[in-house]
Amino acid sequence: MKALLITGDRSGSGKTSITLALAALLKKRGIVQTFKVGMDYIDPSYLSAVSGRPCRNLDNFALGDRQVRDIFSFGCRGADFALVEGVRGLYEGAEALDDTGSTAAIAKTLDLPVVLVVSAQSITRSAAAIVKGFQAFDPDVRIAGVILNQVKGGSHKEKATRAIEYYCGVPVIGAIPRMDEMQLAMRHLGLVPYREGAGRGDFDERIRTITDIIGRYVDLDRLLALAKGIPSCQKASLLNPSPEQDMRIGVAYDEAFNFYYADLFDVLPSLGASVVQFSPVHDRLPDADGFIIGGGYPELFVPELEANDRIREAIRDVSKNGTPIYAECGGLMYLTNRMVLNKGWQGRETELSGAMCGVFPGDTRMPARRVVSYVEGVSNAQCPMGAARFRGHEFHYSEVALDPSTKFAYKLSRGIGIREMLDGAVIKNTLGSYTHLHPVGSREMFRNFVDGCRSRK
Repeated sequence: MKALLITGDRSGSGKTSITLALAALLKKRGIVQTFKVGMDYIDPSYLSAVSGRPCRNLDNFALGDRQVRDIFSFGCRGADFALVEGVRGLYEGAEALDDTGSTAAIAKTLDLPVVLVVSAQSITRSAAAIVKGFQAFDPDVRIAGVILNQVKGGSHKEKATRAIEYYCGVPVIGAIPRMDEMQLAMRHLGLVPYREGAGRGDFDERIRTITDIIGRYVDLDRLLALAKGIPSCQKASLLNPSPEQDMRIGVAYDEAFNFYYADLFDVLPSLGASVVQFSPVHDRLPDADGFIIGGGYPELFVPELEANDRIREAIRDVSKNGTPIYAECGGLMYLTNRMVLNKGWQGRETELSGAMCGVFPGDTRMPARRVVSYVEGVSNAQCPMGAARFRGHEFHYSEVALDPSTKFAYKLSRGIGIREMLDGAVIKNTLGSYTHLHPVGSREMFRNFVDGCRSRK
């Protein structure tokens, strides 16, 4: 198997479109396993769709090095190629003076060669200075090649390429011209998720167009020559399923709720819990021992979520009965009394309000201040995730205003949470938080959740 990492010199370099297209091109030659650096759901949704395999996240803020290696090895089983997409610029991370949470940290942990995407708009020889600086900043990161993006023409390409190859000693394996077709559709928190977009517009066609462009302007054979050969790994993994599946966990999954790390669907079976997917937009609540409602864009489906009053009432009833429920971000919003979209939000001419589940007394309102942050904290034993230290992230544009008497299970040392560094609202065995947990990094919390379902049964 061959593996390499694609990263950018900055956010907006074009690495997402390029990695997506490279995955599609490599799929024509074999089985491709994709990975995404960082705590992100939307890029992985595209990479999963293109590769036909679940894209897995790698983040050394939320994960230890052994966990990163385990996820990588487990994901690569049966693949011919492994393609890792970086996050933001190569060295961007959680801190200023170390590489925690950065693409560079993952490249070093997995010992992967790096292809650097450089936005070359309006520069030629200076592109070599950028690459040289990236090489010198951390010599333990192996920059093996460069792809130039936003190239104006033949002379621009030729001068930038010669400068990089002469001063930096690495090949330029592609130069992509400036094209509107390289842009993917955007939304208030980033790219539109593939699951939603594929059913709503021309996203599949956009992907085919981008793949055709990259196929013409990037030398795939030279790219593969830079990749690292990795032997097939057959070692045991914590992600392997348990032979006994005695629990059923309902996981909300549809166009409104689809922000999950792929490893969740392996971690739960590894703990003895089979996954039953259901749609809060379309379905009735399935028979299960516990429920997980992840994030997404429920604000785009307020009328549809309100209309399915049967499932909203069922969720409220199972919560009252003490069935364990874990909800993250969009799931938290869904569990409040109502969701309110303010006038002017995304061009709205009037305020829109819709009834939600009413598990937590209080309302969700959008928009509010944009919060993007790593999260760190401790949970207490009075919640279905148990007492633990955790790391995760939050990414939201909403505000949840809960009743002043609300109890919280999470005390944060980093992040914002629901209220003044408090997160994880708790009622009986229901927990709702803005914090997104990585299921491998927080495996013991998910074990506590499954064990709680088991003991209640």
